[in-house]
Amino acid sequence: MLPNLLAMICGGLVGFSLALTGGGGSTLAVPLLLYVVGVRDPHIAIGTSALAVSINAYANLLLHARAGHVRWRAGIIFTAMGIVGAFAGSEIGKWVDGRQLVGLFAILVLLVAVLMVRPRRRLSTTEGSGLPRWLGLRLSGTGLGAGAISGFFGVGGGFLIVPGLMLAARMTIIDAIGTSLFGVGSFGLTTALNYARSGLINWPIAGEFILGGIVGGWIGAILARHLSTKRGVLNAVFAGLIFAIGVYMLIRTYVV
Repeated sequence: MLPNLLAMICGGLVGFSLALTGGGGSTLAVPLLLYVVGVRDPHIAIGTSALAVSINAYANLLLHARAGHVRWRAGIIFTAMGIVGAFAGSEIGKWVDGRQLVGLFAILVLLVAVLMVRPRRRLSTTEGSGLPRWLGLRLSGTGLGAGAISGFFGVGGGFLIVPGLMLAARMTIIDAIGTSLFGVGSFGLTTALNYARSGLINWPIAGEFILGGIVGGWIGAILARHLSTKRGVLNAVFAGLIFAIGVYMLIRTYVV
């Protein structure tokens, strides 16, 4: 009973993070699965988190779409090439030693923490505005790279997608968060399907994570609408949390 409850609570935290910031889902999910829920195999933790984060991202996408915070054209272009990268990255990731993969993941977490506190240029766009031809190529290239990183580490990649969309497609942060969830869900699903082919998903835990994530995502989406102008403070707090997680993972991997 306790493991089930822990998985649902952890899933709630992940869903809350996705809806509020557009990222941080798998950055939280993998260490939570390993060190709180008790999944022992890092590859299973990655595959399970990829599935749970994917479903939660799609659920949160619907909430943001209803609020008018999704720019579909830019999101589709970005995601199309990202899926190719996610498949290639996840295929490589399955062959990397689990301990080394966790160590590399911890370094990525620390990088995410730094990126989240960097100032971002806030640009705006309108729903009906067209995308320049050069922007399609830029979105495709960025999507390919983000997808490859996402697949290799089994993360949704929202921490890369959100600032990328803000810069390339001239979106406000709330629109970038909403749009990023389409990429996060698609990258995560691609990774999850690839890991499922190798039997590297714990389905019961994934289900519990998803249930908790739906509730957490609902709360996060409400807060995102009201706190979008204060995102810098929220990012600083969240960055501090995941920085601590990254340090803890490095200690667990190479010291303890």
